[in-house]
Amino acid sequence: MKITAVKLIICSPDRNFVTLRIDTDEGIYGLGDATLNGRELAVASYLQDHILPCIIGRDPFQTEDIWQYLYRGAYWRRGPVTMSAIAAVDVALWDIKGKALNTPVYNLLGGQSRQGCLVYTHANGADIAEALDSVRKHIAEGYLAVRAQAGVPGVASSYGVPKAGKPYEPAERDTVGGLPSESLWSTERYLNFAPTLFEKLRIELGPDVHLLHDVHHRLTPIEAARLGKALEPYHLFWLEDPCPAELQESFELIRRHTTTPIAVGEVFNSIWDAHDLIRHQLIDYIRMTIVHGGGITHAKKTADFAALYNVRTGYHGPTDVSPVTMAAALHLGLAIHNFGIQEHMHHSKLTDEVFPHHYTFNAGYMHPGNAPGLGVDIDEALAAKYPYQRAYLPIARKLDGTLTDW
Repeated sequence: MKITAVKLIICSPDRNFVTLRIDTDEGIYGLGDATLNGRELAVASYLQDHILPCIIGRDPFQTEDIWQYLYRGAYWRRGPVTMSAIAAVDVALWDIKGKALNTPVYNLLGGQSRQGCLVYTHANGADIAEALDSVRKHIAEGYLAVRAQAGVPGVASSYGVPKAGKPYEPAERDTVGGLPSESLWSTERYLNFAPTLFEKLRIELGPDVHLLHDVHHRLTPIEAARLGKALEPYHLFWLEDPCPAELQESFELIRRHTTTPIAVGEVFNSIWDAHDLIRHQLIDYIRMTIVHGGGITHAKKTADFAALYNVRTGYHGPTDVSPVTMAAALHLGLAIHNFGIQEHMHHSKLTDEVFPHHYTFNAGYMHPGNAPGLGVDIDEALAAKYPYQRAYLPIARKLDGTLTDW
């Protein structure tokens, strides 16, 4: 079998997606996701101008050699643009292998280690009462784990809280001047508020529902330690991205002060971003997503390394990765032994129509389905009706105007 053609499909069915299609001489094709929120066209250019000419004529079954060729052969390694482009190729090749062998991808990764993947979804509200209602709504839908975010009093734009009753979508279009929006942030108000939110949730919901919370990199290590300690009575499933992780050893301070489980890594793009965090057992869950972390080949190696140190997976699964990545994450999560939980944000109805898929949700768990390959396709005619629209993630500043982590 040989790769005969490659095609990039850039579309925006409610939000932007970059999809790679790889065709073979046996009529089998595979899909890979190359979406990098707010920098989509950078990945598309990297693929079109530098990678795709190099894979024509290659054997799609040689996933390891092709991965190394694209990673080591380029000399310039890592970074979200490079690793997202490599991931698109890698995932598409795994899709082809599954289809060619007439089996789901998870069977190529070791087979099922569980009956389904525990997932969590997002609950949010302008205040505690709305957040509580949102959590209850998702529990009624069958979720066993829910991430809770609420508006912080005195902070005009709080992370994770949607505007005007719309589903939460961080990438913004039609902003003033077409540039990223800016909002103000107060760490102290947030630190005083967050424990109150989870105290109320535990009182109202009891001990059984798994509660998660995303700090979104906004604290220093000592501030994160303070928050983790304050949240211990409410036994969170995890506290996500408490501070930026470029300085991996900074998590030693957090670990010394709290037993609240820590999840990190949605912005990571290689095992080296988490090497010290994992081997020193400074985190409990690794969140690097399939699409930004080099694909299934690299994600499997990262998961196996993490397993040596009792670190489990919790792959990033927002609406700014396509159903192709969601399927890939579910196949890998179903197969590996140290799976922890999978994020599940609902794609819009239109997105699901553009990307028909076999994965399903039932009673708190998701399954990738038993179709050969990944079990996801793309309706190219429908996708063509929704062209790319530039969108940006927001910018955050502290109350004194200092730029801070969004």
